[in-house]
Amino acid sequence: MSQQDIKCINTLRVLGAEIINRANSGHPGIVLGAAPICHTLFTRHLNINSSDEEWFNRDRFVLSAGHGSILLYMLLHLSGYAITIEDLKNFRQKGSITPGHPEYGHTPGVEITTGPLGQGIASAVGFAIAEQYLASRFNKSDFDIINHYTYVLCGDGDLQEGVAMEAISLAGHLGLGKLILLYDSNDVQLDGDVSLANSENTQKKFESMGWQYLFVSDGNNVDDIDKAIEFAKESTTKPTIIEIKTIIGYGAPNSGESSVHGKPMPDEDIKALRKFLGYNEAPFDIADSVRDFYTEHVINRGNKEDSLWNEELNRYSKAFPEDYKLLCDFMYNTVKIDNFDDLPKYEPNTKESTRKVMGKVLDWLSIKLPNIIGGSADLTASTMVKGADGVFGQNNPLGRNIKFGVREHAMAAITNGITLHGGLRGFCSGFFVFSDYLKPAVRLAAIMHLPSLFFFSHDTVCVGEDGPTHQPVEQLTMFRSMPNTNVFRPADATEMTAAMLYAFNETDCPTVIVSSRQALPNLECTSSEGVSKGAYIAFEPKHIPQYAFVTCGSELSLCLEVSKRLEKERIYVRVVSMPSMFIFDKQSDEYKESILPKRLKKTMAVEMGSSMSWYKYADKVHGIDVFGSSMPLKYIYEEYGFTEDNIYNEFKAMLQDK
Repeated sequence: MSQQDIKCINTLRVLGAEIINRANSGHPGIVLGAAPICHTLFTRHLNINSSDEEWFNRDRFVLSAGHGSILLYMLLHLSGYAITIEDLKNFRQKGSITPGHPEYGHTPGVEITTGPLGQGIASAVGFAIAEQYLASRFNKSDFDIINHYTYVLCGDGDLQEGVAMEAISLAGHLGLGKLILLYDSNDVQLDGDVSLANSENTQKKFESMGWQYLFVSDGNNVDDIDKAIEFAKESTTKPTIIEIKTIIGYGAPNSGESSVHGKPMPDEDIKALRKFLGYNEAPFDIADSVRDFYTEHVINRGNKEDSLWNEELNRYSKAFPEDYKLLCDFMYNTVKIDNFDDLPKYEPNTKESTRKVMGKVLDWLSIKLPNIIGGSADLTASTMVKGADGVFGQNNPLGRNIKFGVREHAMAAITNGITLHGGLRGFCSGFFVFSDYLKPAVRLAAIMHLPSLFFFSHDTVCVGEDGPTHQPVEQLTMFRSMPNTNVFRPADATEMTAAMLYAFNETDCPTVIVSSRQALPNLECTSSEGVSKGAYIAFEPKHIPQYAFVTCGSELSLCLEVSKRLEKERIYVRVVSMPSMFIFDKQSDEYKESILPKRLKKTMAVEMGSSMSWYKYADKVHGIDVFGSSMPLKYIYEEYGFTEDNIYNEFKAMLQDK
């Protein structure tokens, strides 16, 4: 370890503490403790290029311990990204590009939004899956076109999260050798010593899950950290965790204590830190020698590796022109469907569950779109959702069907990582009621404007005998309430097909599609174009309507029958199918008025789930605001009032209300 290494590390430590102090907010503990780890990674291993941020073969760095964001911002600043010293000074301030936790798409060089612990680790597994698949798909004997690593910095808290453990288990099973986990092991967390909550053997735990375990006893020893990373990079069949023993808040008067974790250091403590480190630079100044070191060891190295890769890519284009064209389509997301003639079609008045339609359309899409990859949480036979080309794994790295196992939370976070990596589009599936387990990852996808795809079956209490634990009631409302999240609940094959095609064309938000377990009639009135607008008129009575039903999913056919019955009594009720509130709300005021005009006297919403989300559009809602019950499907409709007679009677009663 050179004196220049020490000077760089001390710069990161002091500058980070001063920035946090200036903001009066932040986490100095990880900055002071983990600075040597990140410095070693960036200057000796990480291949990135600030002048070509989207360089496809760059290494990916994930700060899973997102509260250490200022450490990342400083490193990116020194590595040439468009983050100025003024941006660093504006850490955590209104309108700054250096927010409290890293945000993808907001700060140059940030690969993923992190903060909720464990999510970064799980998404990093998605990055590594993407790298392994793309390498197997495009590399040739003389061309390693796809050949990069995914590095993760995590802490004790990350490794306590269930989502991390789910993902770590799967990563070991899949043998993701290009995944390297740098574990900032300081034995302290917010509430006190880690020993208050943990007493496990990390080495045995990881080795039992198929990981290579390495240990560095001194987190200040750059050379030992360097050697460990170098050794980890040689692994081809196992991911690696490097446990690096550090001291939280190293150099602070309260180092090694929980109090240094998440509170700015007082001025006198920063003075003590400076004295301990022998650091004499002016506040917020970075020595030219530090900048020069990062220019030489990060910026110049990255430029060189990027240039060499482009030269290799040029040779590849001449040797394998067809593969090169496909690789470009993957890299630039230009894989398109040019023929819809063989898209599965369904005759009106037949019956099919929308989960079966979802599966058939996905099978068709998998042939048309070779860049999509995903699978189910041990529920393929039930959700009908799977990837193509066999099961992805060490024996079949070209498989596009990922067997996630019963790991819903990790599954969704991994899907985000696959999509974030670039080149591939990730999807996943499970029972809708178990979407509770993965909601945090969907939320992060929404925050990142990431078009991850989440497909669910068994959309209502019509699950039947499995009872309330398996019958979703509130989940639709949960996802509909989430900003920047599109939720589809299609009514039949036509709507489901349109929803699937819409989802795969989406670029700015995650899509949630829920499907029925039971067979539903394929209706003559449903419209693909209507789905693309979120809502449309499915039935218009013979005379100008004074009332409307608004509904979606399996309840559309029910509302159609009631409306026709009412028409015979000269009560004219429009039926509006609304498979996506999210899309409908984006339409013009003119379009929305044409579907649900203000002149309507009364509107009634009908859906087999929580009523809450429908009051925006309706005067009365017939929903289910209790948990379900175990019973055969044939009793469900009557039990919860989803029969023609009951909806008819409720509608008539509504007309009497003032």
